[in-house]
Amino acid sequence: MEVVNIEKMSKTYVMGQVVLYALREVDLSISQGQYVAIMGPSGSGKSTLLNLLGCLDKPTAGNYFLNSQDVSSLDDSELSKIRGKEIGFIFQSYNLIAQLNVMENIELPMFYQGYSPSDSSARAEELAVMVGLGERTRHKPSELSGGQQQRVAIARALANDPVVLLADEPTGNLDSASGAEILEILDELHARNKTLIVVTHDESIAARAQRTIHLLDGKIDRDELN
Repeated sequence: MEVVNIEKMSKTYVMGQVVLYALREVDLSISQGQYVAIMGPSGSGKSTLLNLLGCLDKPTAGNYFLNSQDVSSLDDSELSKIRGKEIGFIFQSYNLIAQLNVMENIELPMFYQGYSPSDSSARAEELAVMVGLGERTRHKPSELSGGQQQRVAIARALANDPVVLLADEPTGNLDSASGAEILEILDELHARNKTLIVVTHDESIAARAQRTIHLLDGKIDRDELN
């Protein structure tokens, strides 16, 4: 089953009389449970593609089907609902809320989806244990290492059981040991049939994926099975 299906998707920006193409008629399908890496030089369109996949932006042209729903023409309110239910985000800079502890950060997406307090608490506890933070649930981000903060971010991304997990340079701010631990968690999620899309500049990280998509000048230059 295809969870991501993009047809002739373009994203342009108009600057005066000049039209800049960030993406040019990209076709892309990603199946349920696939682990995909996206690579390319600066300016190749990686961030634009990730923003479109994450429903953070809308394409100028083309269609984007997420879990069989055409989301390319939805308004901002509808896109926000899709993001909350269908997409999990893992950012390079973690994006945790400093005033909230581990449990509260993980619970936050569930609050917006209307989970009961008891259900969100149980789910957050389960996810904290899964990422190896069962003993640190009352700690705030400032009391955690970078690797631990990224574990919280992964747990938070999984809170609503999203269709797709999007990770943007997930080990970019981590030392090699912490980064390796995060990559092992991603491997485990892949083994559990989660659909993972990871933007990275690191060939060794991309090699862990099943498939690597190389972007160049807003187009797919190569699409390779690893």
